[in-house]
Amino acid sequence: MEGEDYKVRLEIFEGPLDLLLYLIKKDEVDIQEISIARITSQYLKYIETFRMLNIDLAAEFIVMAANLMYLKSRTLLPRQEQPPEEMEDEDDPRWELIRQLIEYKKFKDAASLLSRRELEQADRFALKPEKPETDPEPPPLAEVSIFDLIRAFQNVLKRFEESHDLGDIVDDRYTVSDKIEMLLGRFGPGQAARFDSLFEDAVTKAEVIVTFLAVLELMKMNQFVIRQTGVFGEIDIERRASGATTAAEALEAFTEAQA
Repeated sequence: MEGEDYKVRLEIFEGPLDLLLYLIKKDEVDIQEISIARITSQYLKYIETFRMLNIDLAAEFIVMAANLMYLKSRTLLPRQEQPPEEMEDEDDPRWELIRQLIEYKKFKDAASLLSRRELEQADRFALKPEKPETDPEPPPLAEVSIFDLIRAFQNVLKRFEESHDLGDIVDDRYTVSDKIEMLLGRFGPGQAARFDSLFEDAVTKAEVIVTFLAVLELMKMNQFVIRQTGVFGEIDIERRASGATTAAEALEAFTEAQA
């Protein structure tokens, strides 16, 4: 892999509450019915994956992790053993977190509604020439969050570990730059493939990780777009048809960004 100083500078526009709402939606449970033990376990797995990938994490992710572990410890204590300052609050230690999630979701839903209305108003009053009939475009990149992508990577890594003997020592043969070059060589402009197919030829865990890091870098460079068939559905990766650069140009841009 790359040197120890390699760090993914990935801009995550979502915070810890977004991750918790994502986990709740994935489990198809009501916010008020969340299991602190389960959601803490899932949340910590995401934090562990971010750290394994050496992704910069905002401090609020770590603060939320500490808060979740504290709440989990409280749920395991009998009421008579709860901290004295907490005895005066509600019996259920989840309520403060639940209130935060409900309020945050209200603001997110309101922002989404205003955004949709803005688009509707723009379409209603704007004068547009008639468009020729074309094939419908696939869902935009915005519909696939970083949490969807990390979940897909976790599934790939789990399957790899289950099917490979990780006790065998194999030299790490690839760097992120190598994988960027290989991916650009594999995908012509407009070509697409299943996300998990990118890892079918990997022989070490390190190669799986490096391949995923290369995908993240190519997304940042606007070379690849990630699409999803539906909510929590299969994920496809596609090289952009327009604005694509050569492998040499992309590698040069990557090297300059790392300098």
